[in-house]
Amino acid sequence: MIKVENLSKVFKTSKKFPGLFGSIKGLFTREYTEKKAVNNISFEIASGDIVGYIGSNGAGKSTTIKIMTGILTPTSGRVLVDGIEPYKNRQLNAKKIGVVFGQRTQLWWDLPLNESFSLLKDIYEVSEDDYKERMKFFTDVLGLDEFIMQPVRTLSLGQRMKADLAASLLHNPKILFLDEPTIGLDVVVKEKVRKAIKEIHAKYGTTIILTTHDLQDIEELCSKIIIIDEGRVVYNGNREDLQKNFGNGIVLNLRFSQNEKIDEASLKNLFLEDKSFSEKGELSFSFSDGMYSIGFSKDEFSSSEILKKILQEYQIEDFSVESTSIEDIVKKIYNTASLERTRL
Repeated sequence: MIKVENLSKVFKTSKKFPGLFGSIKGLFTREYTEKKAVNNISFEIASGDIVGYIGSNGAGKSTTIKIMTGILTPTSGRVLVDGIEPYKNRQLNAKKIGVVFGQRTQLWWDLPLNESFSLLKDIYEVSEDDYKERMKFFTDVLGLDEFIMQPVRTLSLGQRMKADLAASLLHNPKILFLDEPTIGLDVVVKEKVRKAIKEIHAKYGTTIILTTHDLQDIEELCSKIIIIDEGRVVYNGNREDLQKNFGNGIVLNLRFSQNEKIDEASLKNLFLEDKSFSEKGELSFSFSDGMYSIGFSKDEFSSSEILKKILQEYQIEDFSVESTSIEDIVKKIYNTASLERTRL
């Protein structure tokens, strides 16, 4: 569906010199600085995938999206979106894709929402039957009937996001680009938007590329993840593989009975003095807000064997087990990439 081959994008900006002499110099000579926003990246996205495209600010993800949507032309390499190069055939590409930008709208600001949909129907040449069928589905899934007669400028951020999602899918595009679709939304509306995206994908099989800083979006929606850092791809694979390869850390949180006299040192010694634990792997210990935490790799220990060992010596009031979150995993990958750049 989407093929990115050795893609690079370099931005040139004219260098400005300080002072009056610098201003005069700038009239006669031009010097430029180059910023490589995307640095020779390659990846493929299959039809029907929901892909999380993650990167910090300035990592290059927005530039890549703009090339895939036909807004920008690459410096080198190429992109194929459903068999065409989007920046060479923007009109044809526009018919194949839908785009939702979290802070912008494609709707007409002063028109009632239903009139915006009618205009988009004519622009994309959607048949009357298809229009009625899709609008019924979007109304049911997104609850559009609550505000469809209101002018767009009167809609709340959550309502406008739902409306933009429906507008982007009105012509049943093969590919949907979602750029921060839940930014600024409260928890309840975020969950409704995520649920709507799942239902839309289930019905239409739309290929979805999602960029977001909210890793809950990634965890709930995406089957595949591409992580970009300083213009380079640092991870490209399934979410399950990411969690398996990088998220093997487990934290066991324990609250001991008030009758127990225990400190971090005595808890450590309990395991250090037992060779079946000390020779098996490493455990980390911390204490905060009355709760002791033991960190370990699930490849080396199980939470049940650690808990069993503690219960042989102490009474506990409460415990919980936490797996490594997607957010922690992404931080770990960024830190690894940063260390590699430092060595180079």
